[in-house]
Amino acid sequence: MAPNLDNSGTAFLVVIMAGLSTAIGAAVVFEPRMVKLASKPVLAAGLGFSGGVMMYVSFAEIFPESRTLFEEHGLDKALAYFWATFCVFSGMLLLRVMAFVVHLLDKDEVHEGQAPHEIEAAKNGETETTAEAPKVEERSLSPRREAQKLKVIGLQTALAIAIHNVPEGLAGYVGTLADPTVGITLSVAIAIHNIPEGLCVALPIYYATGSRVKGFAFALFSGFAEPVGAVLAWAIIKGTGEDMSYAVYAVLFGVVTGLMIMITLDELIPVALRYDPNNKVTVNCMVVGMAVMAASLCLFQV
Repeated sequence: MAPNLDNSGTAFLVVIMAGLSTAIGAAVVFEPRMVKLASKPVLAAGLGFSGGVMMYVSFAEIFPESRTLFEEHGLDKALAYFWATFCVFSGMLLLRVMAFVVHLLDKDEVHEGQAPHEIEAAKNGETETTAEAPKVEERSLSPRREAQKLKVIGLQTALAIAIHNVPEGLAGYVGTLADPTVGITLSVAIAIHNIPEGLCVALPIYYATGSRVKGFAFALFSGFAEPVGAVLAWAIIKGTGEDMSYAVYAVLFGVVTGLMIMITLDELIPVALRYDPNNKVTVNCMVVGMAVMAASLCLFQV
């Protein structure tokens, strides 16, 4: 039997909660001392864990579901496997196109690979003793121009993160329709890596404008893009006129598999390795994420 919209309410709820997790990171602007807790190893560990969850569930749960649904639609095994694979690579290509648009909007990418406390240090004109310190100093401008630059960075980051949050919302929604356990676990992984994203939006806006509320609000806006992805998935399903359409679900599950693979390969792991260039925690935490996802799936097979 194909998944149906019976779990739609739960699916929307878990996606909204994942999107709202950007507010956790953004809330740090109300207590700047908390920024220093967001160290590079901690951020790398969180991103690695999230990547492990997403990669495992993509290959172990969602791709097989796409293939099975194509078979139930009436295709033989060979054709079902072909079309499920085609949908996976279509999803990967879609995210690459979206990533290209994001990089056009966010050419500086100052927020990537910088821990939040380093953004704070740059704003205050402080220097680091690391090799990255000259790069921070090079960006030092007059106070007015520096504030303007920080504001632009924050706005670009908010828009870029909002765009790439759309497929995450779609993935969380479709995953929950298939299996609430999978969807909830996946959304927890998405929520974990949304927290530093909220920081990356809120801090530049706060330091540029002096308004904690503005920093928090823009970060919250970027998180609201995830429910947009869920609404998009719901609209595609309802647009067929059949809640039980095997083909529609099969295509969506295949595309979502590709989206999640590329989110991991193109976003989570590269950024984690910028925070953790010697790979002390990233891969280990990725394996832990896979193990947690595998354990949750095993428990619900009993």
